[in-house]
Amino acid sequence: MRFGKIAYLNLLPFDVFIKAYPLPLSGFKTFLHLRKTYPAKLNRDFLFRRIDAGFISSIASLRAPHALDCGIVACQEVRSVLVVYQLPSTDKESATSNALAQVLNLRGRVLIGDKALRHYYHAPCPNFDDLATLWWTKTHLPFVFGRFCANKHRDLYERIARAFKNKKIKIPHYVLQKRALESGFSRAQILDYLKYISYNIRPKEHQSLKRFARVLLFKSIKTPKRFF
Repeated sequence: MRFGKIAYLNLLPFDVFIKAYPLPLSGFKTFLHLRKTYPAKLNRDFLFRRIDAGFISSIASLRAPHALDCGIVACQEVRSVLVVYQLPSTDKESATSNALAQVLNLRGRVLIGDKALRHYYHAPCPNFDDLATLWWTKTHLPFVFGRFCANKHRDLYERIARAFKNKKIKIPHYVLQKRALESGFSRAQILDYLKYISYNIRPKEHQSLKRFARVLLFKSIKTPKRFF
């Protein structure tokens, strides 16, 4: 079993959860630890079946064999997905966020993950917009940035996703301290940021995904493809 995961703070609760979850194969957690990457590369690994499952970008999840009701969701604000004005180009690490910027007709540089959080906390002036906020303003719906998807072993991954969604995760002090040192954020900033992230895909989230997919089709924005 090969599971891929992005190496951003938004999945820190899943890191804590999966370490304690009883898994049938001992190599799973080792592979999970080694296979941390950024969203656009994880999409390719998933679509080329180099991994069996993972939290992939929602734009890539539209082609996934098994898309589960678990993901990376933000309502009204996210802080870790920004469009920064007066900066050229886009973030190669992102797929969904770049597409969302196109959907919203924005010009500027898309920043995601920890880079975006650093800009949010340390920018000398507010030269950015939060993409989750702009989507909420337009649709009054939360936005699903990533989704737990599987190529196989669906039953197992559904159990993992269900258990994760239903469990209240308390992040140990030593884990927070370690991630604070690695990321450069304070423990308070990490905990404050995580308040804006949820993981359950319910009817409103499904409605948002469908609306996003319709606009992608209308604007002829391509979704990642699989090749065999």
